[in-house]
Parts: sequence; C-alpha cells; structure tokens
Amino acid sequence: MKKFLKHYSPNPNELKNHKHLGWLGKHLHHSSLWNFNRKSISKAFAVGLFCAFIPVPFQMLLAAPSAVIFAANLPVSIALVWITNPITMPPIFYGCYKLGAWILDVSIEKDFVMSLEYVWQVFGTIWQPFLLGCLILSIVSSTLGYFAVQLTYRLKAYKRLRRG
Repeated sequence: MKKFLKHYSPNPNELKNHKHLGWLGKHLHHSSLWNFNRKSISKAFAVGLFCAFIPVPFQMLLAAPSAVIFAANLPVSIALVWITNPITMPPIFYGCYKLGAWILDVSIEKDFVMSLEYVWQVFGTIWQPFLLGCLILSIVSSTLGYFAVQLTYRLKAYKRLRRG
C-alpha cells in the first residue's frame, strides 16, 4: 500500500517548481507533508477522517490546510475525505442524523426522504441531531484512525524485529 501511495502522490519537487503554487512557499514543501511514516500517516488519518464527516462542500479544502497545520501527510489527508462522496454521503449522513437523534433523545422524522429538497424543507428540525452526529462520527473515526495506524506500524515493526 505504501508503494502504491508513493507512486501516485504528486512529486514534491515538481510542486516546488509549479508556477501556480509558488505563493504557498515553504508551507507546501515541508517534508512531513510528503513522508510516509508512522507519525505523518497517523496524523493524516486523523485529519482526513475528521474532515470526511464534516457536512460542508469541498472537504478537501478543509483537509489540506489542516494537514499543513498538523504536519500530516497531505495526499493521504485529502484522499481520506473521499470516504464521503456523492454515493456514500446520503447513507452516512442519515446515519449521523440517527446517531444525533438517539443521543439527544429526539424522535426521528418518520417520513424521512433521502433527497436534498426534503432535507432543506425539514432542516430546521433535523440540524441539531444531524450536526451532533457528524461531530461525534468525526471525532470517533479520526481517533480510531489515528490509533489504528499507530498500532499497525508498531505491529509491523515488532514482526520485523522478531524475524530479523
């Protein structure tokens, strides 16, 4: 997987010389944004998974500066927000709504229709459970993602030590 990600990630040297990205200066060229190590990948999972469940358009634009701020791997952070894409977004966000409604002990809309038009009609009554569910899923998934990557890297290192 690491080789696959390295192969399809943009070349940092090409980005340094790209005429439209020069304004980003040293921020885009920090080595932690492009390293595939335990620290930067685990941070990337935390950033990407957190941003994936925030119900805003263009989540990549939220993930990219967050990756820079937290020194996380940039390509992985951006790629992970695509967990919520036009196909997966309706069931994931409906699940967020149900989670929030359960926590707030609010009854779920009985005639809920998964359409943007319907959601806008009832947004006044569903926004609190929906946003609470999204926030909880963001926090839980980013925390689990961070520690899962940490554990995976450590187990891999442990197995390597036992073999060698």
